[in-house]
Amino acid sequence: MTTPPDSRPADADAPVETLYQGRWLSLRKRGRWEYVERNNPGGAAIVIAVTPDDRVLFVEQYRVAIQSRTIEMPAGLVGDLAGQEDEGILLAAQRELEEETGWRCSRVALLHQGPSSAGMSTEMIAYVRAFDLVKVGAGGGDASENIVVHEVPRKEAGAWLFARAAEGYSIDPKLFAGLWLLEHGGR
Repeated sequence: MTTPPDSRPADADAPVETLYQGRWLSLRKRGRWEYVERNNPGGAAIVIAVTPDDRVLFVEQYRVAIQSRTIEMPAGLVGDLAGQEDEGILLAAQRELEEETGWRCSRVALLHQGPSSAGMSTEMIAYVRAFDLVKVGAGGGDASENIVVHEVPRKEAGAWLFARAAEGYSIDPKLFAGLWLLEHGGR
């Protein structure tokens, strides 16, 4: 693919200005463009996990930013724990899977990585497939979380998600990409 030389906005190389910096996010401005930057350079991992009896794992939690309960795949920030800032994507995916769902996997594979919202954020997300799951705990997240785990038959996952949306849950659209990768992502 060849990109025309004039395809970059005139202010794409303007100096970056920090409008606000918090613990996890910073609001930046470059020229006329405002965007959010994750303060952890590792991004986030989304875990595609299927139990031995062919059930897809989803997590439910209240998200303050949108004032709604959501259904998501197990996920979390990479390198967000003190002393583990150099944690890799695959290790973070395994850690988050067990913490949120109570399931441990023996191996993981990176399926795809890209921007979560290229027009709004620098955050990169990675879809990671978990294999050979074993139930080791209740899940539910860490002390700051109140996660409900759902184990949904793989063949019913799409319909189950739409039914939850009809009940008023916010369904993360990335779930449908995750389900597609589950069926077509290889590895």
